[in-house]
Amino acid sequence: MNVLIHVVVALHIIGIASLLGGFLTQMKAMGAGTARFVPAMLHGALTMLVTGVALVGLDQADGRSVNNIKIGVKLLVLIVILALVYVKRDDEKAGKGAFAAVGGLTVANIFIATLWT
Repeated sequence: MNVLIHVVVALHIIGIASLLGGFLTQMKAMGAGTARFVPAMLHGALTMLVTGVALVGLDQADGRSVNNIKIGVKLLVLIVILALVYVKRDDEKAGKGAFAAVGGLTVANIFIATLWT
C-alpha cells in the first residue's frame, strides 16, 4: 500500500508541475496581454483532482488520519482553478485577472499543501 501511495503522490506532483509550468510559460505573454490557458494547465489540474481524491481514499484505507478541513480547502481552490481554466480554455486570450488568479491560486494550493500541518 505504501508504494501505491508514493506513486500517486508522484503523479499528484506531476499534475501540479504541469499546471504551474503551463502558467509560468505564459508569464511573458501575460505581460503583453496575449496569454492563454494551454492544455497542459487543464490536464495538470485534472490530474491533481483525480490523484488528490485517490490519495485521500488510500490514506483513509491505510488507517492514516486525514485533515478534512485542509483537504476541503485544497479541493475548493482546485475547483476554482479548474473552472477558470475549463471555461477559458478555447479563448484566444485569457484576461490578465483570470490568468493571474489561476497562478496565484496554484501557488496558494502548494503552500496549503506544504505549510498547513
